[in-house]
Amino acid sequence: METVVQEKAVTRSPVNDAIPFIVWLIALASAAGSLFFSEVMDLAPCVLCWYQRIAMYPLVLIVGLGFLTGDKSWKMYSLALVLAGLAIAAYHNLIYYGVIPESLTPCTQGVSCSERQIEWFGFVTIPLMGLASFLALSILLLAYRPNNE
Repeated sequence: METVVQEKAVTRSPVNDAIPFIVWLIALASAAGSLFFSEVMDLAPCVLCWYQRIAMYPLVLIVGLGFLTGDKSWKMYSLALVLAGLAIAAYHNLIYYGVIPESLTPCTQGVSCSERQIEWFGFVTIPLMGLASFLALSILLLAYRPNNE
């Protein structure tokens, strides 16, 4: 009796193939935006903003190099940073909007973590932009399937 092995046809999605580049663009825009706010607009970042920067800035290099070299490990390293940044950004927004009292924040010196520096269209704030970036990156990284999966 002959055993027939059927190979599953793998069809690549152009959207899936574009995810690494989109992730890199979001990380780059977020890093550039945070530098613009602090260096050009002279808005000093609070402690939680600094922690989010620590999670965001390396993504530009990790994702960019992984994308250029074809190294599949970039997703794992990026996801760890993105999820840490997402947790910090969510916590920052809960403080900013008064859900968590400001007495439970690490912002004891310098800029307050709940200070309103920018509020575009009545609701777009710096903490909300950070949360949106990390949330978008999380969704994209979880949806991305490298070629070998």
